[in-house]
Amino acid sequence: MNSVFVLQHVHTLPGGEEDIKFVGVYSSEALALEAAARVASQPGFRDYPVVVDPDGDEIDGFHISEYSINVDHWTEGFVTV
Repeated sequence: MNSVFVLQHVHTLPGGEEDIKFVGVYSSEALALEAAARVASQPGFRDYPVVVDPDGDEIDGFHISEYSINVDHWTEGFVTV
């Protein structure tokens, strides 16, 4: 296994902030999709039950991202403003 699939759920709060929930990490995209289907009917998730197209404009819903393992994904520092 060289990568994992991270499942998160996002919905936009009235003030415009994104509320992001980390659902889980899976060994395949298919397993991440199955997990999204399992929780899609739960409170909160059911308001935005779709898996978002990564190339689309939609923000609210489930997001699946593939991450290579044993790789630094954030290589620069950060500042707080």
